[in-house]
Amino acid sequence: MYIKRNIGWGLILRYAWKNVIFFSIYTASIFSIYYFLDWKFIDIPFQPLTVIGIAVAFYIGFKNSQSYDRFWEARKIWGGIVNYSRTWANQVLSLVQDDQETKSVLIHRHVAWINALRIQLRQPTSFSIKENSAVERLFKKHGEQKPVCDATRNFVSIKEYEDLLNRKNPATHLVKNQGLHIKQLCGSGKITEFDKQLFHGTLEELYNLQGKCERIKNTPFPRQYAYFSTVFTWIFVMLLPFGLLNVFEGELNEMANDIRPWFIFLMIPLSVLISWIFTTMEKIGSNSEDPFEGRVNDVPMTALCRTIEIDLRDMLDENDLPEKIQPKDNILY
Repeated sequence: MYIKRNIGWGLILRYAWKNVIFFSIYTASIFSIYYFLDWKFIDIPFQPLTVIGIAVAFYIGFKNSQSYDRFWEARKIWGGIVNYSRTWANQVLSLVQDDQETKSVLIHRHVAWINALRIQLRQPTSFSIKENSAVERLFKKHGEQKPVCDATRNFVSIKEYEDLLNRKNPATHLVKNQGLHIKQLCGSGKITEFDKQLFHGTLEELYNLQGKCERIKNTPFPRQYAYFSTVFTWIFVMLLPFGLLNVFEGELNEMANDIRPWFIFLMIPLSVLISWIFTTMEKIGSNSEDPFEGRVNDVPMTALCRTIEIDLRDMLDENDLPEKIQPKDNILY
C-alpha cells in the first residue's frame, strides 16, 4: 500500500516510461507521414473518436469502481482478522486456567496462522498481473515468494512444523490444530464446555475470514471487463493521432503564418498526454483487481501481521517484541 500523499514521479515513470516512448514515436511517425510525405488521406474525423473516448471512459470507470470494491472488501476482511485475533488472545488469557505454556502455544499458533495465510495469498496465480521489468524489480526486491511454512517456523513446535510441510493448505490445518487443542483442554478440565463453544465460535469466524480471502484470491476479476477495457483503450489511443491531424488541420487555416509551424508540433505532446492519461486510468483498475499480490495498491498484510503479532505477544507479557514494519520506497507491504 502506497503511503505517501503524493505519488513520486520515479514510481510513475516505472509504470509509464515504455508507453510514453511508444506513444512519442508512434505519434511522431504519423505526424511526419502526414506533413512531410504529404499523405493527407490518413486523417479521420475527430467526432467518431469523441464518441469512442466517452464510451471507453465509462467502461474504465466501471472497471476501476469494481476493482476498488475488491480492494476495500479485502481490507475489511483483514480488519476482521485483526479484531478476531485480539478476541482469540483475550479468550485464551481469560478462560484457560493458569497454564502459561498452553496460553503461549495457543497464541503463537494463531500468529503462525496469520503469517501462513498471508504467504498463501501472496502466491502468484495464472491471472496475476505482469508489469514491465522496472516495476517487477521493485517488487522482487521487497516481495515474499518464500514457501508458506517458513512463516510458521518460529511460532509452532518442530513436530507441528514438519506436519505442515506436507499439507496443501497450512493455514487451514493450523486452525484445525487449535480446535483439537481446545478439545484436549476441555477433556482435561482446563476449560469448561461453555468456554469450548466460545473458542469454537471464534475459530469458525477465522475460517470464514480465511475463506473470504481465498474467494477474492481465487476468483479473477471478470475477464470480459478486464480484457476488453484494455482492448478498447488501446483502440482509442491508436486512432487518436489520426483524429488530431484532422483537428489541427482545421485550426491551422485560422492561424497566422508565423504561429503555424509551432502550433503544428503541439499535436505530438498533446496526443502523448491524452494517450498516457487513458492508459494510466486503465492500468489503475488493473493494479487494484487482486489486492493480495503485495504490490503498490494492495492490502499491507505484512504490516498487519506484525501489528497482530506485537499486540498478542504483548498481551502475553513478552519482552522481546519485534518492531513495526516500516515502508520501503514509500510502500507498506
